[in-house]
Amino acid sequence: MTDVEIRTLGNEFKVSAVGLGCMGFSHAYGVPTEKDEAIRSIQAAYEMGYTLFDTAEVYGTQDDPHDNERLVGEALKPYREQVQIISKFGIHFDLDDGKVNHGLVPDARPEMIRRSVEGSLQRLQTDRIDLYFQHRIDLDIAPEEVAGVMSELMQEGKILHWGISEANEDYLRRANAVCPVTAVENRYSIMARQYEALFPALEELGIGLVAFSPMANGLLTGAYGKDAKFDSKLDYRSAMPQFKAEAMDRNKELFDLIKGLAEEKQATMGQISLAWMLCKKPYIVPIPGSRKIERIRENGGAVNVKLIKRQKSPSIRYWSTCQIAKAR
Repeated sequence: MTDVEIRTLGNEFKVSAVGLGCMGFSHAYGVPTEKDEAIRSIQAAYEMGYTLFDTAEVYGTQDDPHDNERLVGEALKPYREQVQIISKFGIHFDLDDGKVNHGLVPDARPEMIRRSVEGSLQRLQTDRIDLYFQHRIDLDIAPEEVAGVMSELMQEGKILHWGISEANEDYLRRANAVCPVTAVENRYSIMARQYEALFPALEELGIGLVAFSPMANGLLTGAYGKDAKFDSKLDYRSAMPQFKAEAMDRNKELFDLIKGLAEEKQATMGQISLAWMLCKKPYIVPIPGSRKIERIRENGGAVNVKLIKRQKSPSIRYWSTCQIAKAR
């Protein structure tokens, strides 16, 4: 992103058009990255033009369940006034379920939210969180109650904006009526499009979309085939259906389509996957995660891949109707 493209989430929250998902440095993608290497990668992203960095209180290692926030805080401390930090509250993992991708246990009680924000501020070495997401909806706590706490935290200056991850329309509207929501953070990619049903509400309410897993956990980069192996204890992809051999076979036409368009545009498959959503709506900001500086640079370059309507219409029709093995 040599020429940095800026997008606006909500009414006024300006961020780089592509953000960096930082979870993988510490959590869910195999052995955590060595600390100094991770810091170099995050700081390199800033030098490339990234300003939006995504973490959460539960992205951690076996030794430190909050490692990722500490890492992001240390890496971005020299640039704090030039970057925007996302963090999240409201869940913990069911560590006794015997799964690599542990179950999520929501907890949005007001006292837990306040405990979470204080811990995150300390670990991030900052006096405010730019965008604070409810990580998952807690069915036992009304959205109005959560939004009320967010309003208080804004008044106290501890958060600047808030949002909801994996939001549905009813919850979003009720929460927004109490305290305006800046963005939702939902899974969204060519292979996971269920949240497009939410687009009319986002546009009506003036709410942005931060897209996590925008390349289907790396699958849409073309880097993984049917023989890909992942650590069954540390890598969530070992249990994700889109990486199974039968899913690869079902999706071959899709991968071929993306590869062909990448060749036509002199881009990579990953860049096409990101450009597809960047060109789709001006309020979408993808946050692909990568631990390698060259991939971070490549992802940022997606802003320079322009898919005009005439070029992308046939592909969009195909992606909308072909049989796709659902991405988790």
